Amino acid sequence: MTRVKRYLDVVLKTICVSLFALLVILVSWQVITRLVLNNPSVWTEEAARYVFIWLSLIGISIATGEKADVCIDFLVRKVPVFWQRWVEVLAYLCTLSFATIVMVWGGWDNAMLTWDQKNPVLPLNAGVLYLAVPVSGALLTLYLLFHLVRTLSPSYTGVEEIAPEDEVEL
Repeated sequence: MTRVKRYLDVVLKTICVSLFALLVILVSWQVITRLVLNNPSVWTEEAARYVFIWLSLIGISIATGEKADVCIDFLVRKVPVFWQRWVEVLAYLCTLSFATIVMVWGGWDNAMLTWDQKNPVLPLNAGVLYLAVPVSGALLTLYLLFHLVRTLSPSYTGVEEIAPEDEVEL
């Protein structure tokens, strides 16, 4: 299970880096055509929007997989390990419910409703944009299930501490 997660991490990070590079190219081209050529490109703004949404939602999945999402666990760390486990399980189950019901199920319905809507600027339909939500929900579900299994395992030692060298300085 850990090997599959590591492989998924690498694939998703590669996709995110590629999408980010594409986003930089699209926005740069938009700036060049607007300010230098004085003839703005019509399609780059819409394409950048699509890429940004996909990049953001896949990035959220990666952050969840690395347990780098926002977590306020000051009070949770003060209780015994037994209760830490159950608070984490409750949090994972709530998030898992949201990811599966709202993002996967609701997102899929929304993507299918908009699948035939034509985009006036791009040769893509609106469903491609909305498909990012159920895809991200499915990825979130996989990562949350992975964390849930680890939390319920006998080797659980409590809420993970973030080492000072791992903290990101702003």
